[in-house]
Amino acid sequence: MNKHLRVVLAIILLGLSILACGLPGGQDQPSVTDEASAPDQVATVVASTMQALTPNSPNPPTGDTPKPSDILPYALYFINNDDAGIAQVFRLERDGTSVSQITLEPSAVSSYDVSQVDGSIAYVSNNQLLLINADGSGRRVLVDGGPVDPNYRYAEGINSPVFSPTAQTLAYGHKGLVLYAVSTGVSNVVLERLVTDPITGGLTPGEIYIPQKYSPDGTKILITVAIPNSDGISSGIYYPAADSLVPLSGGDGARLCCGQQGWASDSSTLYVGISFAGMFGPGLWRVDASSGNLTTLLPAETGGNYNLATQPYLAPDGQLYFFFANLPSGQEFVSRAPLQLVRAGPDGVTGRTALRLETFPLMNEALWAPDASFVIVANAPSDQIYQGGVLELYYTDAAQNKITLAPFGQQLKWGP
Repeated sequence: MNKHLRVVLAIILLGLSILACGLPGGQDQPSVTDEASAPDQVATVVASTMQALTPNSPNPPTGDTPKPSDILPYALYFINNDDAGIAQVFRLERDGTSVSQITLEPSAVSSYDVSQVDGSIAYVSNNQLLLINADGSGRRVLVDGGPVDPNYRYAEGINSPVFSPTAQTLAYGHKGLVLYAVSTGVSNVVLERLVTDPITGGLTPGEIYIPQKYSPDGTKILITVAIPNSDGISSGIYYPAADSLVPLSGGDGARLCCGQQGWASDSSTLYVGISFAGMFGPGLWRVDASSGNLTTLLPAETGGNYNLATQPYLAPDGQLYFFFANLPSGQEFVSRAPLQLVRAGPDGVTGRTALRLETFPLMNEALWAPDASFVIVANAPSDQIYQGGVLELYYTDAAQNKITLAPFGQQLKWGP
């Protein structure tokens, strides 16, 4: 596997919560048997970069702008190291200063999600799916995946819990796509990983399913689909009621797997952007959720330049906010680009305007304010770190300066 693909797959692994298909949070990808060391090496670098936080520190991190009270609309959750160097879930309160450590696990928390109903947290540690209350109490094990061969842990281990909007269901990956009913404690495998070999008639490992995001109305789940021992990675939309998987297709041959996706508030469409080039074509697309068909908004190239786009968000004002860069396409591979924060019409083109002068060449992750008044960016400390970074708040009003929130964080999520 070449260096470029290693980088892309590391992004996918460490970015699923994800990333995106990739980008923040860590799950499986192709060739897990012979390439298990590649994501491990990146994960080791990330772990060494993560900052141990002191919860409820009397000395808040110094920002570029004094912090008013309640600068955040909701509490901000993220993963960082505790004092023992173990990845845990932390919460930053609405004041942008007070930090609390929520999980206290002896093994690293690899992925998590927050209930938008009561703030409870589902997370994965030591190949167990666990649930705790919003204040960190009431820890209980929902599913114990047991021992996993280290060479296959991304394929066979528990990964990526995602709450439904009502918090009645937890989707997660474990030898397939699984739906866990919170009220009954019953797990139902809806997409099996083991499939029948057409030649031998026996069971053989099939596609790996990694849940990413429920639609706002709770009727659909965006998932990443990876084919073991190949370079095949794609995205699809699963409909629980119909028990059907709709693959994303079209978009001028776009191979969508590693972009950052954002649902429209009415759940009818999905926006996808890809901001790197080489293994996958960059660009910006709108997805029809019912058919899976893609409409290209920004093609991979225009006039000899790459169109690099990521973190699209269709805001309540009807405008599309995203990060964008236009670079010469002669480069063989682009993994970092000087992205700018822009706003455009819902087609991604009409009235496109850069909102701030800063560029974001080391951005690994972003989380939009619900009203798009600001975005929180995880800026990597170096170009070798593809997960997490210094958490900085950038207003879409350029007259307001950025605010530094925390020295490090990854897998950013809003609380209720």
